[in-house]
Amino acid sequence: MALSREEREKFLAEPHIAALAVDAGEGRAPLTVPIWYQYEPGGDVWIMTGLDSRKNRLIQAAGRFTLMVDRLEPTIRYVSVEGPVVETVAATEEDLREISARYLPPEKVDGYVAYASADHGEQVIVRMRPERWVSSDLGSV
Repeated sequence: MALSREEREKFLAEPHIAALAVDAGEGRAPLTVPIWYQYEPGGDVWIMTGLDSRKNRLIQAAGRFTLMVDRLEPTIRYVSVEGPVVETVAATEEDLREISARYLPPEKVDGYVAYASADHGEQVIVRMRPERWVSSDLGSV
């Protein structure tokens, strides 16, 4: 059964690892990779990635991407959202800390932020405006 707007936005706002998909060009299947993301109901979705990464280059070329999140328990549920890129800006340490805190236990955030700041190179925030949604909860199967 399709989820209501409120249900799908609430589910997307939970800290799932998303599958990001973006057009990889003629003769290629879409690039599909796992990624951390941030979302609040009613707002834009944002991801952080390397400025010089293949992922960022493809997103900028396509001008849009898809995120899909799912779970198996307590029921099989998924939400897929697709839309245009509305902003790409340099990422800050505050952005890195925010997204890290979404996925990591509090005692791991400082260490990860220090590691990522030193190791990952220049990062950008890519904001996507949700335009098309596909969602379902299959209930207890």
